Amino acid sequence: MKIKRVEHIAIAVRDLEAGNRIFRDLFGIPMEYEEEHPKYATKLSMFPVGETYLELLAAIGENSNVHKWIAEKGEGLYHICFEVEDIEGALAELTAKGVPLLDERPRPGHANSRIAFLDPRGTGNVLIELAELPKAPGIV
Repeated sequence: MKIKRVEHIAIAVRDLEAGNRIFRDLFGIPMEYEEEHPKYATKLSMFPVGETYLELLAAIGENSNVHKWIAEKGEGLYHICFEVEDIEGALAELTAKGVPLLDERPRPGHANSRIAFLDPRGTGNVLIELAELPKAPGIV
């Protein structure tokens, strides 16, 4: 498995705009984009820091995993996302190593990526996301 970089560090917040103000106004990090994912009942903001992003996640419904997380654990670090070259290959390799998966197949994620989550029971109680980003036009 080839991990290219830490793609983002996700932070669960109750109020997305309040979270945005912290990184935008206190630290001067410009927000690159926001996305809403009704399927997951979440809205997110992405703040670039070098080659990594800080991703703020807020629930837009009580069915959201983010809502459940905040209710149980409070706001704060939610997960770490590694960018991988081949998400199917990474999942197969991790499965062969005995790592339990929350997602056995990739699903749609931020910025048209394909994502999958690993079960924290196999990763030291840290929620890990893998993301395969879309290839830029003209790049093979």
